[in-house]
Amino acid sequence: MNRLTRRIGDASARRPWVTIAAWLAALALVLPLAGLAGGSFVDDLVAPGSQSEEAMELLEERFPEASGGSAMAVFAAPEGKRLDRHRPAIEAAVARIAELDHVATSTDPFTAGTVSPDGRIGYAQVTFDVPTMEVSPEQINALSGAIEPVRDDGVVAELGGDTVFINAETPTSGAEAAGLLAALVILVVVFGTLVAALVPIALALVAVAAGLGGITLLAHAMDVSTAAPTIGAMVGLGVGIDYALFVVARYRENHAAGQDNAGALSNAMASSGAAVLFAGGTVVVAMTALAVTGLGFLTSVGLSTSLVVLFAVATALTLLPALLSLLGDRIHKRRRRGLRTRRVNKPEETAWWRFAHRVSGRPWPYLLVASAALLALAAPALRMETGFPDAGDDATSTTHRRAYDLMAEGFGPGFNAPLLIVADLRSPGVDAEGIPELSRRLADDPGIASVGEPQISAAGDTVVLPALPTTAPADAATSHTLERIRDVVPDNVAVSGLTAMTDDLTRQLADTLPIFIAAILVVSFLLLMVVFRSIAVPLKAAVMNLLSIGGAYGVVVAVFQWGWLGELFNLDETLPIASPLPTIFFAVLFGLSMDYEVFLLSRVREEYDATGDPKESVARGMAVTGRVITSAALIMTVVFLSFVVNPSPLVKMMGLGLATAVVLDATIVRMVLVPASMALLGRAAWWLPRPLDRLLPRTSTEDAAELGSPVTQALG
Repeated sequence: MNRLTRRIGDASARRPWVTIAAWLAALALVLPLAGLAGGSFVDDLVAPGSQSEEAMELLEERFPEASGGSAMAVFAAPEGKRLDRHRPAIEAAVARIAELDHVATSTDPFTAGTVSPDGRIGYAQVTFDVPTMEVSPEQINALSGAIEPVRDDGVVAELGGDTVFINAETPTSGAEAAGLLAALVILVVVFGTLVAALVPIALALVAVAAGLGGITLLAHAMDVSTAAPTIGAMVGLGVGIDYALFVVARYRENHAAGQDNAGALSNAMASSGAAVLFAGGTVVVAMTALAVTGLGFLTSVGLSTSLVVLFAVATALTLLPALLSLLGDRIHKRRRRGLRTRRVNKPEETAWWRFAHRVSGRPWPYLLVASAALLALAAPALRMETGFPDAGDDATSTTHRRAYDLMAEGFGPGFNAPLLIVADLRSPGVDAEGIPELSRRLADDPGIASVGEPQISAAGDTVVLPALPTTAPADAATSHTLERIRDVVPDNVAVSGLTAMTDDLTRQLADTLPIFIAAILVVSFLLLMVVFRSIAVPLKAAVMNLLSIGGAYGVVVAVFQWGWLGELFNLDETLPIASPLPTIFFAVLFGLSMDYEVFLLSRVREEYDATGDPKESVARGMAVTGRVITSAALIMTVVFLSFVVNPSPLVKMMGLGLATAVVLDATIVRMVLVPASMALLGRAAWWLPRPLDRLLPRTSTEDAAELGSPVTQALG
């Protein structure tokens, strides 16, 4: 692996303008092509093999008019007024809606009786002739334009319903730019020169731009979740900056040790470049493992994020050495005014070296205290309550959230959680004569507010009973109601609708999470064993990563579910943890945690090969990587925290969880747990049975001397 990355870096550095031109040509091809041929993003909320999926497939086959998407145009008169005073304006809006493309029907609130008991709130039911997932953003915008004139009459007009909620565009806050600015400031402080600081930022932006273009093209070939671009950009910015930072820091370190620019760059690409390649590979493995869940939207998130990470690795291995070869000595210069220019010449003079020896001198107390701290942070995760986000969890700035609140106010919270009871009359069970009795049994359930009139397909072989629960979509009571209904209905009756679909998704995610975690742990263990030629190191890495991820889970539960520090994060109410989050979290966090593990232990292994002293190799490894890893973690933290101010609760959770895990991983894990555990393991940390050593492939063909890392090498 070292020889491969050296050759790639050398080739790029020898022909910098060709490399840069190739990247510009790739961007010039991908971005316009994405705009022309790219697909739109959609959330595939189907749990394969679930009852809700079977019901929707039956409707699409036999009763397509009942499987079309639906929306609601919600109207509200001012407080204390009645809606019928504005009847002409509302009826005109309903007429405009009926003329839109793909609108099958639209009802008049006054003739359909869909006005609240106090006469203030009403809604027009809109059905489309295409399924919910196929309704385009342009059609939603046209629907919004049709109701806009009603607002001029003094009426509140909003769009709600499953179709509007699912197809809503992911909001952005603009704070991501502030995160990049903060990252730039950190890099300037670390490198002491603006030129060196701008290089990692530029590479991250190139990787994210190319990755987002690739994600848009991927959406042309498959359903890609609306969350995929945000998660991909979030992870891409973090790893893109970090990968470039590690290579640039090693390059400057080699140059400070007396190597010329060409040799310093070549050796940096062989050592840190190989670490970047492997670190990026672990992130890709973790993200693509999301396909193990069998859920389409999670698979698309994994593939999309992997695509951005691959671009980040590619820029670090090709575009970065090309830029560094052109910049020459300018990458090493420091501005002396206002910046510290003191250079540490020996690892023994660093605080990292001294702290590592302090920890290794008394490993048990440090190990126990640090582990206890992580376990305490992780404790709230034991009470985690998951649920799929609904419109009521979104920001009040969105029209579907305001429509949700109006419907709950006028008709009850269950109105936002409609269920579809689908009866297949061709199969044994209830027949046409038994439908009225089935309807009465459903209405008798304490969790059901009402059951609508049965809808019968043209062939008379399929019946749909719309039902409204008494509780909100994400309420645990709604899930209990769904369970009771499914227990009492005959075998040829299934329950569907968005609420049932998301409930099935939550259950499937909970069932597949242990399998998913086990798959990632096994694959990462094998990869680390191959790279580090050790059994203990991969086991230790897995345990420590689980601790830092558990701590991140606990913090997210405490903030969002329990409401701790809610005002700090602009939360109006407590929220259940979005059910896809634990799975996505684990994939992203495990990959990112492995990044720091690889960058630290690759240097520790180099020093161990040179000295044979397990304790001293850890101290020296920390000494030469401590500043860089801390800076990288700080950059990643500010990038992730910039997403916390996003209006979307799901993005807020992602941002806070990722930032927390990175902080824990770069401080408690890398500074305390690693030196303490390595001190206890001693030489056993690098033990590998000889038969296994012969069996495993070798990823490195160059020794520490070739990589330019003698023990006495100076810091840059």
